[in-house]
Amino acid sequence: MAQAAARLVGSIESALGVPLPVRVRAWDGSQAGPPGAPTVVVRHRRALRRLLWKPGELGLARAWVAGEVDVEGDLYEALERLAPLVWERDGAPAPPRAERLRLGRELLALAGPLPPPPPPREEVRGRTGLRHTLHRDRRAISHHYDVGNEFYALVLGPSMVYSCAYWDGEGGTATTLEEAQRAKLDLVCRKLGLRGGTRLLDVGCGWGALAVHAAREYGARVTGVTLSREQAGYARKRVAEAGLTDRVDIRVQDYRHVDDGPYDAIASVGMAEHVGAVRYRLYADRLYALLRPGGRLLNHQIARRPEGSGETHRADPFIDAYVFPDGELAPVGHTVTILEEAGFEVRDLESIREHYALTLRRWVANLESDLPGAARLAGPGRARVWRLYMAASALAFERNRIGVNQVLAVRTRDGGASGLPLRTRDWR
Repeated sequence: MAQAAARLVGSIESALGVPLPVRVRAWDGSQAGPPGAPTVVVRHRRALRRLLWKPGELGLARAWVAGEVDVEGDLYEALERLAPLVWERDGAPAPPRAERLRLGRELLALAGPLPPPPPPREEVRGRTGLRHTLHRDRRAISHHYDVGNEFYALVLGPSMVYSCAYWDGEGGTATTLEEAQRAKLDLVCRKLGLRGGTRLLDVGCGWGALAVHAAREYGARVTGVTLSREQAGYARKRVAEAGLTDRVDIRVQDYRHVDDGPYDAIASVGMAEHVGAVRYRLYADRLYALLRPGGRLLNHQIARRPEGSGETHRADPFIDAYVFPDGELAPVGHTVTILEEAGFEVRDLESIREHYALTLRRWVANLESDLPGAARLAGPGRARVWRLYMAASALAFERNRIGVNQVLAVRTRDGGASGLPLRTRDWR
């Protein structure tokens, strides 16, 4: 089919009413669009069939994961250019019906025989029952975290910390990723006031980095819980190699089943995004009940911008289908309100949004340094999922579409004493 790229670009520009900001190369070798711009490569007509049946982000995501669509050139620049057309069109008027019909006919002619191909196997499926039940949460966590520890080691580096690092210097240049992750772990421990013998509950303990750091550097006695068996196995091995089995206990357990409180401190780092709106008050109530009076909670959580309603919302279609099934983000004000309704006093809030953008760019660089290796470890589709979601997330943090905050809260003693120093940011 001659000049498929020109026909495709013309149809898209007619539907959007603006020039396409990227170049397109089609399956027939033809090219169209602005010279010198990043190139979107449509490797197969199947990608158009996906878009016809699932217009918008999910259809594009399926084509990307299947390898039918790719980007040549700077991925970040391509995403920046495409963001206003794909992810930031809220409130933009839809094309007239006649134009939509004409576009549909043109895409049908370009797409080839229907029906569409099935979704890539990396797409989560079979979700049944109510969101955020114990069974459904276990399956969602397994989908995201049980991808293979070797794959995560490639992406995250030796620290195996899958949350925002804490950088120093202009643009984070004064620290390496490992140093920045160690600085974050230390910041959490200092905010919680850990010392020898402190009993710490690490909710969503991941691969055990915080548990090991808190026990080794601060003498804490740590219980870490995760729903991922792969994470737990790795964390236990890490604890044993550090000689800390007498001070660290790693469990495959839901936070709702922890019943051996009270704890002196609780850390929840990058876990609350999985809780869900309908369970968030239960989450806050449970952590409050597990803390002794005077105990501290450090809640490290990604947040979205307020949208007027004040209610949480589901993740976008790509994230929900391929990355964090059933994940939900809330504005930080909503999180603070629920923590205080549960009885906590919120004492400090630190936004570290730019730090997460820097972290994600380092993870993308790690992945891109060995894409063939990542594909061998987790499969080509999964490697493509992680590359796209991390690069797009880095831009979302940079553009202030999402943020991340550390909220320090305390369960005050009878009479209202917090036990915190007058100058809280000394973190002693």
